[in-house]
Amino acid sequence: MKIVLVIDQFDDANNGTTISARRFAQALQAHGNQVRVIATGKPADYKYAVRQMKFFPIVEHLITSQGMRLAIPNRHVFEKAAAWADVVHFMMPSPLGVMGLKHVEKLGIPHTSAFHCQPENITFTLHLGNSRRVNDFVYNRFRDSFFNRFTHIHCPSNMIAQQLRDHGYTAQLHVISNGISPEYFYEKRPKEPWMEGFFNVLMVGRYAGEKRQDVLIEAAAKCRHAKEIQVILPGKGPLEKKYRRLAEKLPNPIVMDFFEPKRLIELLHMADLYVHTSDAEIEAMSCMEAFACGLVPVIASSSLSAAGQFALLDESLFPVDDVDALARRINWWIDHPAQLAKWGGTYAKHTKTNYSVESSVRKFVAMEREAIADNRR
Repeated sequence: MKIVLVIDQFDDANNGTTISARRFAQALQAHGNQVRVIATGKPADYKYAVRQMKFFPIVEHLITSQGMRLAIPNRHVFEKAAAWADVVHFMMPSPLGVMGLKHVEKLGIPHTSAFHCQPENITFTLHLGNSRRVNDFVYNRFRDSFFNRFTHIHCPSNMIAQQLRDHGYTAQLHVISNGISPEYFYEKRPKEPWMEGFFNVLMVGRYAGEKRQDVLIEAAAKCRHAKEIQVILPGKGPLEKKYRRLAEKLPNPIVMDFFEPKRLIELLHMADLYVHTSDAEIEAMSCMEAFACGLVPVIASSSLSAAGQFALLDESLFPVDDVDALARRINWWIDHPAQLAKWGGTYAKHTKTNYSVESSVRKFVAMEREAIADNRR
């Protein structure tokens, strides 16, 4: 099957949608499919290149704080891609996606979409994440301008599929996990010198409003074991300075830096506990990658986040935004090292059984074939 992925940014894997697209592209090719992308950047054998949009600084900041770039639609590029493709898969309701969809519809090419852009990812950046009215407006705008023009939509979790149903999305919804790459596997490595003597609590993610790393920092400071804890926050983002100031209350210096994937996997194999504090998550790949490597997760239970579905026991959950409850959970795991070791292996096995990227790709290919068949009717 010849598949074109439409995604504004493909080369720089610094956001969840791009990471998912790259992972799926590799796995699809490994299963005998041909994949090309329409994206910004330099032309390549696998890429139909389009130019990047430029904005006023305040708008540019809003977009780049999400780890994104936006592309300028190009009719000729879509015509060229459509002439090659069996099916076109749209990753985002961006201007590239909206205009590209018009061209693909006109050409009669089978097309599907994915729902990777949770409205709360946008509204939290604007400090409006808790406004149901604003979030509903974004859901409805996405629906009317883009998603209700598809008959098949890939949803990474049951949570987001239910949100789409609740907001009147009419397409057939295919719940398919983004999947975990085999490079994330269970292993316990000896700690490096800077980690020795500490109980290392890790959370991976952009320093952005909806990720709520501030809850982890506050909870670690309140822990009975605070002097033993080292907080490690791999990532980058607009709230870095704020979190560094907040972390001054911790007994031990916080570790905040951006790490390449290979180095990040090493950290996952050496850390002691993973905490996921996000208010809003369509699936939470960083959390999945952590427990695939053998880290027990402690996850915020939020109606706007799918991450809570991963918890295998009560001690892996705490109420969203509840600093005291998170502190109690961290204390419990420090006090029960045998349980920590046991459940680390259990979580890793659970991931391998239920969230392999190979399984996800088989389901994705089935969706694409169904869309192609529907287009012929």
